[in-house]
Amino acid sequence: MSRAGPEPAGPLETSLRLTAPIDLGRTLSLLRHGAADPCVELGDRFTWRATRTPEGPATQAILADRSAGALRCWAWGPGASWVLDHLGALVGADDDQDGFATLLAARPPGWQVVARLARRHPGLRVPRTSAVLESTVPAVLGQRVTSLEAARSHRELTAALGEPAPGPRRRMRLPPSAERLAATPSWAMHRFGIERHRAETIARAARAATRLEEASGLPLADARRRLRSVPGLGAWSAAEVALAALGDPDAVSVGDFHLPNQVAWALAGIPRGDDRLMLELLEPWRGQRGRVLRLLVTSGATAPRFGPKQPIASLRSM
Repeated sequence: MSRAGPEPAGPLETSLRLTAPIDLGRTLSLLRHGAADPCVELGDRFTWRATRTPEGPATQAILADRSAGALRCWAWGPGASWVLDHLGALVGADDDQDGFATLLAARPPGWQVVARLARRHPGLRVPRTSAVLESTVPAVLGQRVTSLEAARSHRELTAALGEPAPGPRRRMRLPPSAERLAATPSWAMHRFGIERHRAETIARAARAATRLEEASGLPLADARRRLRSVPGLGAWSAAEVALAALGDPDAVSVGDFHLPNQVAWALAGIPRGDDRLMLELLEPWRGQRGRVLRLLVTSGATAPRFGPKQPIASLRSM
């Protein structure tokens, strides 16, 4: 790893030579919560991310240098060295896909669809941020509401409680710290469209931040149990966190509104499904179920729609 430039006058820098394709935008899209996310910016050339590390705040800019077959990364802030050292994990370069290839070769039901999507998206990887609370907050915000509402709450919460991110990207902000989140009363969250139940869950997660962050060093089964030990973090939220923060290729978001229909239609040609059917169809892919779901979601595959859309009720008016 080569680094150049003292801090804070200039960024630290490294490059990561690729031995397999990595689609940077699609892989890291899992970390962006809405197009105006102040913490993650997916551009045509650069991907920007503001984060909190064990060594302090950091901002990183990642460029895919296709001519050199490498990724280049620049980082600012006290946590700059940490994000450079963990670049491979973040972009999925450490994502072992041998288990997926073995399952695919066994040709379980629906394998043709999954194989076609894998060929279409060869660079889609499972990222690993190791930033557990950072993934927990948007997961909680996604409970009970649409993705649009969740993204808006995340943006407003970060703008109000986060701090300016280090480095040259002035619009970027750090995710709110555990201390700030724990100290914010539930009634103060209502202005961000966050009702009492989710606000209290976020506060509990923030108070348990040290134990939650330890989950990144645990075996996945133990890590999932650690996540669900926080009241309000159910199976859906734990899976969302495990996929992004822990690099869990088997994470299944049970309780999702859209996924059962997507899985039922893509793997069985059934227009409507439920969690039971989804888990049954995904069972042959155990160990890689999260990866299969990522392929389905990334492809944009959706089940047929019947009837008019229902109006979206905002929790801001409650």
